[in-house]
Amino acid sequence: MNQIINSDLQAIPCILMRGGTSRGPFFLESDLPSDVEERNNVLLAAMGSPDPRQIDGLGGAHPLTSKVGIVRRSLTPGVDLDFLFAQLQPNKDTVDVTPNCGNMLAAALPFALERGLLPIKDGVTTARILTLNTDMQCDVTVQTPHGQLQYGGDARIDGVPGTASPISINFLDTAGSVCASLLPTGKPLDRLQVEGDLSFEVDATMIDNGMPMVLIRASDFSITGYESVTELDNNTALRARIEALRIVAGHHMGLGDVTSKNYPKMCLIAPPREGGAIATRCFIPHVCHDSIGVLAAVTVATACVLPGTVAEGIARVQQANVQTLSIEHPSGEFSVEIEQADNDPGQITRAALLRTARPIMRGEVLVSAK
Repeated sequence: MNQIINSDLQAIPCILMRGGTSRGPFFLESDLPSDVEERNNVLLAAMGSPDPRQIDGLGGAHPLTSKVGIVRRSLTPGVDLDFLFAQLQPNKDTVDVTPNCGNMLAAALPFALERGLLPIKDGVTTARILTLNTDMQCDVTVQTPHGQLQYGGDARIDGVPGTASPISINFLDTAGSVCASLLPTGKPLDRLQVEGDLSFEVDATMIDNGMPMVLIRASDFSITGYESVTELDNNTALRARIEALRIVAGHHMGLGDVTSKNYPKMCLIAPPREGGAIATRCFIPHVCHDSIGVLAAVTVATACVLPGTVAEGIARVQQANVQTLSIEHPSGEFSVEIEQADNDPGQITRAALLRTARPIMRGEVLVSAK
């Protein structure tokens, strides 16, 4: 499977890809060990985890650059590709394949075409992709003029410098991706109580439309919700309260003890101030996101249009079955198109968005052969 470079290193083919505002190596499933524990050890070694700087691997010393994509031809009828996302951490030895990552998903089809898994069509190439993490399907479309991948273009996404070729993602079924349903408690608004030394109560919306999330008003924590990422990361008292709340919410959402899990994500919300639908500051989960994740944006947009959530009275939305919501974040905004059922505004039938992606480097990552 892998060429032995010398007595203690093995070479594994990969392409380092940027997907949206995330980055990490992509592998063919066939190039990795079939045993899960062995595979995870390879991924940890490839990324250089655990180490705060990930100095001995490809990781970028941040959760957004400690991600991995694994792709194969799909085994499911009607589906073209299977995609498995793995979240690693700089200073932990964990490989979490429970949640999705819509940013890395954007790079799955370009990677598959680069590796020849699917034929490239003239004009655009669309593939149906199954995310193995949560059994969710989506249609992804990339630009392929004259049968060639095109990475340059005019599409701009906040959090990424410059412009690139657009990649559209149409999510087909995201409700209850990890939790049992869109609203795990059955209610759009709950009063959560944290006991112990911190001891406080706060209103929250616990929701999962692609990413388990807890939405809370920034004003309930005596902040504006417009603070910089650095300000929020340095606010240790705030982070302690948010983490305590996250652990309580995990049990309410049916996720059990989430102390060592990367979800639910916590999102502080505030009225928009740049012409969007809502302002956000998301924690992923222990540091503030420089922007917002793809599926987090979908989930926040969903909360904005559902009646009775914590976003009611804060979000600026229209009374329409189909609308585009601009989700403001520290680096700019993220637009999500949301469609609600005609006869049931509480049912989200479609979520679509635009991302960009490109290969950064291709070759082989060298890891220990032991």
